[in-house]
Amino acid sequence: MVEIAGATLDFSSTDDVPPLDRDYNSGGYVYSGGGGGQNGVPKLMDLLEEPVPGVGTYEDFNTIDWVREKSKDRDRHREIASQSKESTWALVKSISDAFSGWLLMLLVGLMSGALAGGIDISAHWMTDLKEGVCLRGFWFNHEHCCWTSNETTFQERDKCPDWKSWAELMIGTNEGPFAYIMNYLMYVCWALLFAFLAVTLVRAFAPYACGSGIPEIKTILSGFIIRGYLGKWTLIIKTITLVLAVSSGLSLGKEGPLVHVACCCGNILCHLFTKYRKNEAKRREVLSAAAAVGVSVAFGAPIGGVLFSLEEVSYYFPLKTLWRSFFAALVAAFTLRSINPFGNSRLVLFYVEFHTPWHLVELVPFILLGIFGGIWGAFFIRANIAWCRRRKTTRLGHYPVLEVLMVTAVTAILAFPNSYTRMSTSELISELFNDCGLLDSSQLCNYENATAAKSSSNALPDRPAGHDVYTAMWQLALALIFKMLITVVTFGMKVPSGLFIPSMAVGAIAGRLLGVGMEQLAYYNHDWVIFRSWCSAGADCITPGLYAMVGAAACLGGVTRMTVSLVVIMFELTGGLEYIVPLMAATMTSKWVADALGREGIYEAHIRLNGYPFLEPKEEFSHKTLAMDVMRPRRSDPPLSVLTQDGMSVEEVETLIADTSYSGFPVVVSHESQRLVGFVLRRDLVISIENARQRQEGVVSTSKIFFTEYTPPQPPTSPPPLKLRGIMDLSPFTVTDHTAMDIVVDIFRKLGLRQCLVTHNGRLLGIITKKDILKHMAQMANRDPDSILFN
Repeated sequence: MVEIAGATLDFSSTDDVPPLDRDYNSGGYVYSGGGGGQNGVPKLMDLLEEPVPGVGTYEDFNTIDWVREKSKDRDRHREIASQSKESTWALVKSISDAFSGWLLMLLVGLMSGALAGGIDISAHWMTDLKEGVCLRGFWFNHEHCCWTSNETTFQERDKCPDWKSWAELMIGTNEGPFAYIMNYLMYVCWALLFAFLAVTLVRAFAPYACGSGIPEIKTILSGFIIRGYLGKWTLIIKTITLVLAVSSGLSLGKEGPLVHVACCCGNILCHLFTKYRKNEAKRREVLSAAAAVGVSVAFGAPIGGVLFSLEEVSYYFPLKTLWRSFFAALVAAFTLRSINPFGNSRLVLFYVEFHTPWHLVELVPFILLGIFGGIWGAFFIRANIAWCRRRKTTRLGHYPVLEVLMVTAVTAILAFPNSYTRMSTSELISELFNDCGLLDSSQLCNYENATAAKSSSNALPDRPAGHDVYTAMWQLALALIFKMLITVVTFGMKVPSGLFIPSMAVGAIAGRLLGVGMEQLAYYNHDWVIFRSWCSAGADCITPGLYAMVGAAACLGGVTRMTVSLVVIMFELTGGLEYIVPLMAATMTSKWVADALGREGIYEAHIRLNGYPFLEPKEEFSHKTLAMDVMRPRRSDPPLSVLTQDGMSVEEVETLIADTSYSGFPVVVSHESQRLVGFVLRRDLVISIENARQRQEGVVSTSKIFFTEYTPPQPPTSPPPLKLRGIMDLSPFTVTDHTAMDIVVDIFRKLGLRQCLVTHNGRLLGIITKKDILKHMAQMANRDPDSILFN
């Protein structure tokens, strides 16, 4: 982005405007276009005849020029197409260039799928390590350890001689209060160790590896440059610390960070292909596909991943990217399925299938879950942003390690006594989604007379809840309160932390509680009017697991404001088409309620909190302001800093660069006329001048700089001039001073502009940058305009 400060210019001059390029062949001047020249004119070198290293690149924390990047790619494509007709080798290169995008997608899918499989297996093992160890091999988790044991009974399938709790290893027994205290202590110690390692690695090696990553990914995909955010160190540390953070038992998930991991893979692999390495816009197409891959491996939902990238994170998503995203997501899902991290031939731990159809009357509780999800989403966003702002503005933010250890200690101490908070959040969701059957030994499925009930399938009819079910309900109610509060302070700490799984857990608990309540209501009152027509005595009418799934979707939708992609992800998780209507009803209700209480989703709120220059495409600009109200310079500002197309020396240009911090300068015919010629980026100007001093003999501070097409002959004694027309944008976007700001905002959004020049009757009047627009929008919304931190 470019920030140009200046004052209102005086256009009262009536002097004739000189032409853009003077005719130097008249009036006694003779132009010699190269060579030794006539009259002893020094040889002029055009520095842009061959590319200058660094020209056309961007500095850190700057916005890319989408128009320029797309133009560069079109020129490259035209050149390849024209050369392909000249020789067979050029044709082969043309074909390989076209195929390189698909090859890159294949590599991104393979790499992301393999990393996701490794993360799943490692996190499962380290989570179980907090409770015990396998004697057959410490690398086996609890489930794998007991799989091959011949002494495992059906009633106690989780107990086998090979798996020992820490109390059994240390004091020889797992019974009694002392053994409980020993297991409790080891659970807390392992949790603290994992959390300490995670936050220490993040602080020491990759500070960008903390958090979810999705707000930053959205900002990067909109064209912002954050060097190192998608680098190799971030990938390595994020992968390791994600396993540690999830295993510590903190209320966080791995789904958001997996999007960051997949985008790191995409960015690193882009360097293998020249057309993606040298073009920031093309690279962002790959990152959009990588975001789809991240959700694909997180949920085992390739189609949902593509829709998530399209709906939630991508800024520019052409049809070509849609197909490539789908291909990459498919490859990643296939890779993860081949690894089979959970040993059940499924891509996620909480895959479930329901068999009982739902009834129209149940739409009422489904909509109630949607209302709960919307209220929870709005509450969570406000509470979490308030806590994160407190972290940024107080001494709390100076001690990230201490904060992580304190939250981990509180989480572990409160979580251990309750079996539903002690287990990993993915296992909790899996249990809540579960449709109770004949083979289930879960406390949630311990109904009265369950063993005596006969059914043609694994599903059981509605029946009275037993003592264990009521105990489970109390435990789940306490778990709900605990999860709602602890997630607020956990999300945003200096460890990798996703929000999908904790949000789904809150909704799944609420849904299961409501589902069991509806089930018991239908069982004891099946003669009521609302139940009589479709729920007879002894029938399997209500599926509590379905309510848990709908509640999970509602809460996740309330927090993130996802709609279509969320429904498809949940549909892919269950494999049932008939439950799409309940999911749609709950998700849309959740979004409407949450939008009524606050317009921003959690990722947009964190983007604004961090001050990233992101123009939200969903936000409407409804104010009646004009370009002249937003542009700079203002009346009290110093004059606009500009370059003239001829006559300025190297020293004058270098002084202007040294005295200002702007990212670019308009080029005008002269200071008097202010007739616009083009626009030059500061970085390109600096690099070109440095390159000229190294490569062109005789360039000194008094050498003239020309942006004209033809350079006038110089006196024999003058130093050689610099011709820098090649680095100038000859067609910068301009608007008039009376253009409505809603049109200007649309231009910035749809074309991805860095800046737009404002003219009046063809003369340069001012400039509007992306930052100016964001500050103006913040001012109109009664927010602090200085909250936009980055240029």
